[in-house]
Amino acid sequence: MAQTAAASDSKKGSLKLKQSLIGYSFIAPNFIGFAIFILFPVIFTIILSVMDWDGFNAMTFAGLSNFHAILRDRVFKSAFWLTLLYVVFTVALTLLASLALACVLNRRIKGRDVFRSAIFFPYVASMIAIGAVWKQLFESNYGPINMALRAIGIDNPPGWFASTDWAIWGVIVVAIWKFMGYYMLIYLAGLQDIPAQLYEAATLDGATTWQKFTKITLPMLTPSTFFVFMMLTINSFKSFDLIYALTMGGPGTSTTLLANYIYNQTFVYWDYGKSAAASIILFVIVLGVTIVQFRGEKKFTDYL
Repeated sequence: MAQTAAASDSKKGSLKLKQSLIGYSFIAPNFIGFAIFILFPVIFTIILSVMDWDGFNAMTFAGLSNFHAILRDRVFKSAFWLTLLYVVFTVALTLLASLALACVLNRRIKGRDVFRSAIFFPYVASMIAIGAVWKQLFESNYGPINMALRAIGIDNPPGWFASTDWAIWGVIVVAIWKFMGYYMLIYLAGLQDIPAQLYEAATLDGATTWQKFTKITLPMLTPSTFFVFMMLTINSFKSFDLIYALTMGGPGTSTTLLANYIYNQTFVYWDYGKSAAASIILFVIVLGVTIVQFRGEKKFTDYL
């Protein structure tokens, strides 16, 4: 009897092990990919941040000197404040533009699908092509934008990408134009999930269009707005390819954001230690902003 029970337990254990191995075999490819492309690079970045290494010679321990050097670096300070400026204006204006477009294109208007496709197209367009086109549009002497400004009486239009004062604003304009189509689709999905009965009831109660928007549309779009706000903020902090295609961080350092600063430390100055330290600082900033956003969204939802 004891032998039978032992054999039964052994069989059950073997079956359980087999089921576990089958389960692990399904998650193993994803875990291996995560470990190779995310986990190990993150760990290596943390190690590099306290090392002095140019990619060729042997690593030497540097402690926190990389962080000290970065925080005293004038270019890093400039990149930090420029990144904040870029994030604030890009996030706010893209959010407003995408919401406005979604509200307009959610109506039954002629050619609605064509307009939706046209507005979404910049999001999937080649970044190199976008950079080439907008550099021509913003060309200070013969670009169509400045020619139009001169035509309406502005004798000295901005230099845009050729000006240290205006280059960042030109980049912000292009960023809004490129990304508003994608977030417009997210808002469209949110608008189409709002029950029509709510608007019908509000109409019967005599609510105005503005009251319907502020009392029904905006509260019902809270999850969509939170998602758009969070993704826009994270992507804006990490913005690199758009800047590189338009200005390469210039003129001077007038459009050098934190991501561009990290790139320059890595591939221009070959200072992997400072590059890794700057990456960690950027990660901490984005993490902190994300935590604040989640807490703010929870409080706002509880308030509603």
